[in-house]
Parts: sequence; C-alpha cells; structure tokens
Amino acid sequence: MSSTRPLPLTSLPPAALARVTGVMTDIDDTLTRGGVIEPVALRALRDLRAGGVPVVAITGRPMGWSEPFALAWPVAAIVAENGAVALLHGDDGGLHIEYAQDQATRLRNARRLRHVAERVLREVPGTTLAQDSAGRVTDIAVDHAEFAQLSQAEIDRVVALMREEGMNATVSSIHVNGWFGTHTKWSGAAWMVQRLFGRALEAELDRWIYVGDSTNDQLMFGRFPLSVGVANLLHFADKLQTWPAFITQDERGAGFAEIARAVLAARGRA
Repeated sequence: MSSTRPLPLTSLPPAALARVTGVMTDIDDTLTRGGVIEPVALRALRDLRAGGVPVVAITGRPMGWSEPFALAWPVAAIVAENGAVALLHGDDGGLHIEYAQDQATRLRNARRLRHVAERVLREVPGTTLAQDSAGRVTDIAVDHAEFAQLSQAEIDRVVALMREEGMNATVSSIHVNGWFGTHTKWSGAAWMVQRLFGRALEAELDRWIYVGDSTNDQLMFGRFPLSVGVANLLHFADKLQTWPAFITQDERGAGFAEIARAVLAARGRA
C-alpha cells in the first residue's frame, strides 16, 4: 500500500489474518498460468469456501471469457472488464449478469470502442486485439504478452492513444485494456461487497485481502491495508509505483495458496 517494497507474507500478524472476512483476487497470473487455473489455486479456493471465507475475483478479462469460470469455480462472484460486469449466482441457482452501466450507455460506448480499436490497429503497427475480444461488452483489449509481443514503447503508445481518446487505460500482465466510464477494479469490489453482503467495503477494508500480480493492481494495492502480491509481481518491479503491503514466496497459484493457508490457519487459532 506504499512506494516501499513489500514485506514477506509471513510478516502479516496472525491477529490481522484472523479478522479476515473475505478475499478479493485478480485472475490472470494470480490464479492461472497460461490462462488455465492452477490446481493448487483451485484447491485453495475450495478450502476458503469450506472455511467460510468468500472469494470475489476481479479481472480485466471479458464477460464471455469469465462466464464458465464463474460457473465452475467456488467463488462468490467474478467482476469482469475492470469493474464493468458482475457474474454472480442468484437465488435460483443460475448465473446472473449485472452491469455497472445502463444499456443506453453501453450501446453508445460500443461505437466509440470500435473507433478507438480501429485507430490503435492503424496507428500502432504490429498491434492486435486480444483473442478474447469477442466476449467483451464494455472495453477493448490489445494483446501485448499473451499471444503477441509488444515492446514497452509500443505498449506506452497504445496507452497514450487510448487516454487521448478519453478512455481509462491499464496494463495487465497480458493486455492493455481501455474503456469509457468511471468504473474500476476498486468500484467493482465495493459494488460486490454491497451487492452480496449488504455492507460498505470502506467500513471494513482491514478485513479483506486483495491479491494481485501486475501493474494494473496498483489501485487496489493502494486501497487495501492487507494487500498481497504473488511473487511474480517482482517481474514488474521497475514499473511499479504502488506496492502491496506483503508478498508471497511462491508465484501465481502457489502464492495464492500460501495466502489461503495463512488465513485459514489464523482463523482456526482465533
């Protein structure tokens, strides 16, 4: 939650962990490797659910990509497209999709999104839209490290162009995401705590852990006192301005599993 390097996760006091009521987590390269959830992370999600600790996943991935995971994974909800879309289970047991923007706004923005996507592809040679673009409803994503490879200068140019068009733009471990609107991962997190539990996230920030792996998690690292980076966050050390408070020993899903074990152990001792 500062510009200083994080402490090892083992430094997080058990008393603080025992107070944790829920976990929020990024998905790509936090739970997954190559777009597939790591078995150790899936086990950790199941253990957290069994221990009464809900998990809300918050991602820049699209609604369409997130839908099968919202059905298959033991999570309370997935917030997709950087706070724009929520996928959650209704009282009828089915998957419900809710939006942060009304339909008229989404339709109006869709035309603007197409315009910016065309401009990026035209003005930044070598760029391609993310392969999951067909499932997107509120943003665009340019692939920089999933199936394509862009230089830092090219990434910076895409970000600058998006912002010139009035978009929000963030860089994840694999994509450059751009969207119109005020929603963010933070607003999505607050939305879900109110929507699922009827509570204000601001009033209980010290009772939630946020887990991430990349530069686009910096907003969340700065808001959550119990913010944790999985160890592969260090790959972005030269690009980070806001660090999490703590960091795991292991990368990706194994790092997430470290956090789950620490939370459940502390609650068991409380």
